[in-house]
Amino acid sequence: MLKFIKHNMETIDGVSIYPIISLTIFFTVFVAFFIWAMTYKKETINELSNLPLKD
Repeated sequence: MLKFIKHNMETIDGVSIYPIISLTIFFTVFVAFFIWAMTYKKETINELSNLPLKD
């Protein structure tokens, strides 16, 4: 099955840029989420973590 897909992908001009674009998007989103998580207020995190325990 992969050989049919590989053959079709090889005939597209410029297809080699797609893995680079995908990696760049993934890395950017991962770094942005990491920065967002590290800059989140500790009080807010504690409040959100206690929500399931409240009545």
